[in-house]
Amino acid sequence: MNSSPVNAKIEEVLLLVIIQLVVIMGAARLAGNLFKRLGQPVVCGEIAAGLILGPSLLGRVFPDVFHAVFNPGIGQVFSIFSQLGLILLMFLIGLEFDFGHLFGNKRTATSVSAAGIILPFALGFGLGKVMHDQLGLSGSWLNFSLFMATAMSITAIPILGRIMIELNINRTLVGSLTISAAAMDDVVGWTILAFVTAIVRSTLDPVNMAIMVGSLIAYGLIMALVVRPQLIRWTARKLKENNGRISLDTLAIVLILIFLSAAATNKIGIFSIFGGFMMGAILYDQHEFREALKSSLNDFVTAFFLPIFFTYTGLRTDVGEMTGGTLWMFCGLVLVAAIIGKFGGCTLAARANGMPMREASIVGVLMNTRALMELIVINIGYDLGIIPKSVFFMLVFMAVVTTYMTTPILRRLLRGSNAWEAYSVSAFATRLESSTRNDLRAADNA
Repeated sequence: MNSSPVNAKIEEVLLLVIIQLVVIMGAARLAGNLFKRLGQPVVCGEIAAGLILGPSLLGRVFPDVFHAVFNPGIGQVFSIFSQLGLILLMFLIGLEFDFGHLFGNKRTATSVSAAGIILPFALGFGLGKVMHDQLGLSGSWLNFSLFMATAMSITAIPILGRIMIELNINRTLVGSLTISAAAMDDVVGWTILAFVTAIVRSTLDPVNMAIMVGSLIAYGLIMALVVRPQLIRWTARKLKENNGRISLDTLAIVLILIFLSAAATNKIGIFSIFGGFMMGAILYDQHEFREALKSSLNDFVTAFFLPIFFTYTGLRTDVGEMTGGTLWMFCGLVLVAAIIGKFGGCTLAARANGMPMREASIVGVLMNTRALMELIVINIGYDLGIIPKSVFFMLVFMAVVTTYMTTPILRRLLRGSNAWEAYSVSAFATRLESSTRNDLRAADNA
């Protein structure tokens, strides 16, 4: 049976997609393992792999290879993969979010959280206004400034949690305080982002804005007060029927509900990923269901979809857009403002509440971690048409630097702190010491 021209075309596109996936997942695993050996979390390597595969490096050094692998003709397929992956990823992030940290918080955690939102937001808003004027950007300066302020305010609690668990400081005093403050930051930050998105998409029309904000509030109430109780009863029944496991039918229904929630936020006028996050967040306290579902979904999303998103971000990040000293000056200002806002603000807030300087600095460094969540926010701003490619590069640069600086600085600050004992027995510290000894032995033999 001869293939039709249509089938032949599909096969050509499929081959390109397969090649992309092989390159992306292979690069992510290699870079992740390399960064792990260098004393960085695996996710830092995956972010690096995504940027290396973009126009800033692969596209400049091997342009023919770059254009052959990442053929712009199938860019839309790649974009859809990325967005579907983000919806599922945000569902898992919502599912793992511990709202228990928001209750019973002490004054210090609340103060750190407030400083971690207010100071970065103010610096980002002011810098956004200056950048919009000086760079001659199109569009509303208010939308741009609001987005810059929101981007500065985000803390990457999923990556933060992974780093703390890997360093074994998640159950220490400083770890508990930080995760509590970061949890409050995330709730406020994502709420602000949802409202900023609604404002931008309403084109500042009062009627459209009121409809979108009202719809968003109604959606949140329905999910929390109507959908959540029904889902809790249903998941408990399904787990009991299947002896604590997730059946294929149950997994299919969960996926349908995730995508229906994503479709609802899409129709409201904000991004579909908010729907994925909300579906997970309303089940945050269903620990048995979460553990059963994670074994079915978590590894696949992490190994398959997450590298696609990082590469998708890398393809949008082009150092070639940074033409002239003015852009590089603002790139530096974005980084400085981000660090002063988060690290400076949170450190001072912790210190003002009586924490020793070393422990207060640990809180500040951890809260300054941007990573995955920042990259999600940046891509939202780009898709909304708020930020040009040059500013996209600046914000990605800021997200990468603030993430990569976390672990090396932490390792130095932890020595002599009240979290040192917990860190010293972690697998991370043991592996690092073993690697250092091997390197010294190899140097001596040479």
